[in-house]
Amino acid sequence: MRKTVGLALLAGVLVGAAAGILLAPDKGSETRKKIKGGYDEAKNKLKDRIAAAKLKFQELQLQGEENLLDGIENAGEEVISKLEDKLAKLKAEVARMKE
Repeated sequence: MRKTVGLALLAGVLVGAAAGILLAPDKGSETRKKIKGGYDEAKNKLKDRIAAAKLKFQELQLQGEENLLDGIENAGEEVISKLEDKLAKLKAEVARMKE
């Protein structure tokens, strides 16, 4: 899906650029400057979006790691609790056997 959206966006940019060049009343040098300016602007926006996406990915990755650690900690506490219960039962059983 993302690939399709990206291709559609690229096609739209190319069609728009072609139409702009064909319909532009400016001299060729002016048109080239405008195209370069538009390219630079688009490139900078893309860099910013990539940087934001990387940050978001890192945040999600960190959050996932924290959730995993919390889950491991909770599981460990649960195991300890069950072992303590079994130990208490065994102690009670041994005490009854000594009576």
